[in-house]
Amino acid sequence: ATIPERRDQAANRRRRGRLGGRPPAFDKEAYRDRNVVERCFARLKQFRAIATRYDKLADRYRAGVVLASLILWLREPAR
Repeated sequence: ATIPERRDQAANRRRRGRLGGRPPAFDKEAYRDRNVVERCFARLKQFRAIATRYDKLADRYRAGVVLASLILWLREPAR
């Protein structure tokens, strides 16, 4: 048994158009770039110190992120 949708919610969604107001603004280019950024964060989180943020100071943490990024960049095969 599912809970029926309220009439005013259904009416609002129909009024907003085909997508029903979800998502409010969808940009294909931005979404493509977001995928690249998310994959980058996934690779950075392989480093335990980056994933758990052992460093208390922001500049030390940033240095760790830069170092991890450099290591990942050097591991990439040359094109």
